[in-house]
Amino acid sequence: MAGHSKWANIQHRKGRQDAARSKLFSKLSKEITVAAKMGDPDPDKNPRLRLAVKEAKSQSVPKDVIDRAIKKSQAGEGDDYEEIRYEGYGPNGVAVIVEAMTDNRNRTASTVRSTFSKNGGNLGETGSVGFMFDRKGEVTYLAEVGDADTVMMAAIEAGAEDVESSEDGHVIWCADTDLNDVSTALEAELGESESTKLVWRPTTTTEMDLEGMQKLMKLIDALEDDDDVQRVTSNFDASDEVMDQL
Repeated sequence: MAGHSKWANIQHRKGRQDAARSKLFSKLSKEITVAAKMGDPDPDKNPRLRLAVKEAKSQSVPKDVIDRAIKKSQAGEGDDYEEIRYEGYGPNGVAVIVEAMTDNRNRTASTVRSTFSKNGGNLGETGSVGFMFDRKGEVTYLAEVGDADTVMMAAIEAGAEDVESSEDGHVIWCADTDLNDVSTALEAELGESESTKLVWRPTTTTEMDLEGMQKLMKLIDALEDDDDVQRVTSNFDASDEVMDQL
């Protein structure tokens, strides 16, 4: 399974503390506000907002928090946010993409650069690692929605490109521009997904040992701790033995 899927499993296993959950809610709310600001405040008429709301619900964000985030966009909040992508290298030369949403580009760039250097990495130019990833839509389902063949058939019918099924669940991949249509079709067939979002899918991976993974986790945790950072993706790969020791 690709790096970020394994990473999600580690985060899930570690369990979210209240502070981390509150930070996650804040990041998801910010995405909802910006998505509503950029398009229609009605999720049915705004695919990006619909996906943001869906992702927030999958992380158990309460309905009133979601509604409040949409209302903020109508009150003029979210006007100053710009989306920036940073690219760099972590321990062992592993590629890292950082997606940020900020109202102060200089502050965010400075914090991200310093976080990389303090944790054994270095920030690169835009495009320095992006070529190692494809922008894709990712829809995940729990294993119990059906066996691999059932999910594969539903994915093909929905217009998806690929499916990875394991005992952890099903990960369905599609073109980034097809995510709204594919996730809607899958929902009709398989029910509500666990998660629906745009991600960077690694096309090439870097194998990590336990020490490398521990250093990388430290870097990713530090980056994710920044309020301006929305999401961090890396192209690491690691054996199950290494992942179990984390």
